[in-house]
Amino acid sequence: MTENADLMVSAADDANEHGSVHLIVGEKRVRLILSGEIDADIGPELEEAGAEAESTGLPVEIDAHHITFMDSSGVAFLANLASRMTQKVRILRVPPTVKFLLEITRIGEMLDIVESEDAADSDLDV
Repeated sequence: MTENADLMVSAADDANEHGSVHLIVGEKRVRLILSGEIDADIGPELEEAGAEAESTGLPVEIDAHHITFMDSSGVAFLANLASRMTQKVRILRVPPTVKFLLEITRIGEMLDIVESEDAADSDLDV
């Protein structure tokens, strides 16, 4: 019985780690909320959400607060999205590991990285 309970906890932990992307379209901007593991497994969802965000013609911001892991697929998604947008993409609440990736790859130069919680929460009319 303990073995099954351990498997169930492990499966629940794994489910919480899988990445997700949510799109919120507001009157003045679009927000993508990324959480969990941002990797090749959710590549199709990222591309779909990015295309939908782009099609609105509104400024795009990304809430990165709940990202637990990001690989080159996630970095490539951010670079592609930033290169397609007419306005600089804002990325909010960036975890240290993601910020490191953005700095080392220089993708951060393509984005408006918002450091303060106040700036990220202000104007939240999404």
